[in-house]
Amino acid sequence: MPEPTAIRWDRDADDVVTLTLDDPDQSANTMNAAFTASLSAAVDRLEAERDTLRGVIVTSAKKTFFAGGDLRLLIRATPEDAQDVHDRSLHVKRELRRLETLGKPVVAAINGAALGGGLEIALACQHRVALDAPGSRIGLPESTLGLLPGGGGVVRTVRLLGIADALLNVLLQGQQYRPADALAKGLVHEVVGSREELLARARAFIDAHPESRQPWDADGYRIPGGTPAHPKFAANLPAFPAGLKKQTGGAPYPAQRNILAAAVEGSQVDFTTAERIEARYFTELVTGPVAKNMIQAFFFDLQAVNAGASRPGGLPVREVAKVAVLGAGMMGAGIAYACARSGIEVVLKDVTAEAAEKGKAYSAALLDKALARGRTTPGRRDALLARITATADAADVAGCDAVIEAVFEDTALKQKVFQEAEGVLAPDALLCSNTSTLPITTLAEGVRRGEDFVGLHFFSPVDRMPLVEIVRGRATSDEALARAFDLVRQIGKTPIVVRDARGFFTSRVIGQFLSEGVALVGEGVPPASVEQAAAQAGYPAKVLALMDELTLTLPRRIREETRAAMEAEGRTWPEHPAERVIDRMVDEFGRPGRSGGAGFYEYEDGRRTRLWPGLREHFGSPAGGGADVPFEDMKERMLFSEALDTVRCMEEGVLTTVADANIGSLMGIGFPPWTGGALQYINGYSGGLPGFTARARELRERYGDRFAPPALLREKAEKGERFTD
Repeated sequence: MPEPTAIRWDRDADDVVTLTLDDPDQSANTMNAAFTASLSAAVDRLEAERDTLRGVIVTSAKKTFFAGGDLRLLIRATPEDAQDVHDRSLHVKRELRRLETLGKPVVAAINGAALGGGLEIALACQHRVALDAPGSRIGLPESTLGLLPGGGGVVRTVRLLGIADALLNVLLQGQQYRPADALAKGLVHEVVGSREELLARARAFIDAHPESRQPWDADGYRIPGGTPAHPKFAANLPAFPAGLKKQTGGAPYPAQRNILAAAVEGSQVDFTTAERIEARYFTELVTGPVAKNMIQAFFFDLQAVNAGASRPGGLPVREVAKVAVLGAGMMGAGIAYACARSGIEVVLKDVTAEAAEKGKAYSAALLDKALARGRTTPGRRDALLARITATADAADVAGCDAVIEAVFEDTALKQKVFQEAEGVLAPDALLCSNTSTLPITTLAEGVRRGEDFVGLHFFSPVDRMPLVEIVRGRATSDEALARAFDLVRQIGKTPIVVRDARGFFTSRVIGQFLSEGVALVGEGVPPASVEQAAAQAGYPAKVLALMDELTLTLPRRIREETRAAMEAEGRTWPEHPAERVIDRMVDEFGRPGRSGGAGFYEYEDGRRTRLWPGLREHFGSPAGGGADVPFEDMKERMLFSEALDTVRCMEEGVLTTVADANIGSLMGIGFPPWTGGALQYINGYSGGLPGFTARARELRERYGDRFAPPALLREKAEKGERFTD
């Protein structure tokens, strides 16, 4: 019998077979054709030799245990491929079912990350031992890619944990757990500290349980917590779809809907039928558009961005040893924490020692919270805080090989703090400014080494927001850009690279979303409908609530600065209908947003309570004009406004890669995840680019020239192209 190509077979003198997952053609094991063929061959051999075997250990020769499904195959599946997708899913399920019903103990020795298909393989083993390896994660993250686990993951987690725990702790949000947390959630049985102990514990289980079988194959087994057949459970069942609707805001997330259906329906039938149900719901997702959007963005685009698609090539990677953070406000404090957490020494400077210490206290508060939750230890907490030196003395930044300025958004002030620090920094220190709107080229005029000056636009709160927008000024050198990229990766953030322009990419494009929501209010659309449209479009923050958070005065100030710059260049300012609403809100009604205690919403003790009733009174249309705007138009006006401006950013060279555009829009400005990002939304629109272009023209006819399709979009549509790198 030929040896399986992606699974190595080793039978020892004690009649224990070790199946080692080891695809020779890939750095990580995936559920591709080679694996499925190898699995079938391995199980055939196990069944043939079953009577002389004592047990089976499943482990991996790779750094990770198993990486999951082959997304390159899944993203290409079309509705015409539905039968093939369905049959492949059932084939994998059948082979894993044969493995777990072998009649001999089968143990998963999980030596690294087991995500998606990796955990599904482990769940088909009767006992799971996990190595506490650095960075190892265990879970079923398929929902984050618009999919559901297609190798029996829904069926087995429901039978292992119960419907509620499986849905809430594993399936719907796709949580990824460290081994110790996976143990606490019941996904693994043991966690060990070394590879030797991993295999020893696997063998110990085989020795102690010669007739082991899965809990759900035991006589009289019942799913924990019950099924819809139980009156008590049935009474609580409506809470699940209601909670799901609240979680998704009514946006098109079919994966969560299908997961819920597969879990509930599968709990009421036998194991084989439950797997068929799972396969059908899986097939619908794989061949649908949302999964393709999300796979493209959250796997392929994210991988390209982090791998350095926008980093200048041919330059060695340089790490920062010591960074100066100038300004200890919320942004500076967050940046200091992110740097110190990655092992970098930090000098946190402000105008007074008290202000600097207050900034350091921000890190202490985050660490105390992590300590209380068991996410860190007292020793690690103290070590991180020791890496942050709070000071008011400019001399303390001496020797820093990078500086990140994070003071108030004022050009003169930013230039002043750089001039104060530049003389004592290391001679070739990287000079970075955290700004969301100010031109980097202008800021660079205040330093001696403009070629070493670059923008680093962090997002608040820095400890939670994963994106950093790197802004290349006119004088920024390739070396400085590469060093900035390396620094962002060093602190565990995702970098996108943009060219210097007013508003860069993220601040500019999010303004389109905000303006469109405000314009709808000005047209007499009920404000609650505007907020609901944003939610159902899939935005994580409702548009008027977000406008209040950012304050109405900020976009007005940016607008006036941009208008002045355009008029100085002899160009005409394209007035947006949102401007009149914002001006009236600030000037006539004194409602500048949450920080001023009043905006589109009302506030009590800083807490948002309800939409301001005056919106209906002052902006409502007596003739009911707002009612003429279809709800679908409300949603698409927000989506199209951002997508069209993203195309303009590509046209103007502000963006240079599609991956940066998609990831920047998703992680930086909250573009709805189901779309796969602003440009992938256009790719995936009904009818592709021609369909999107035609719809943009319809919106232009109804609502104004801001929806006119840019030349780049028209050209690609005419050529039958997509937005790709």
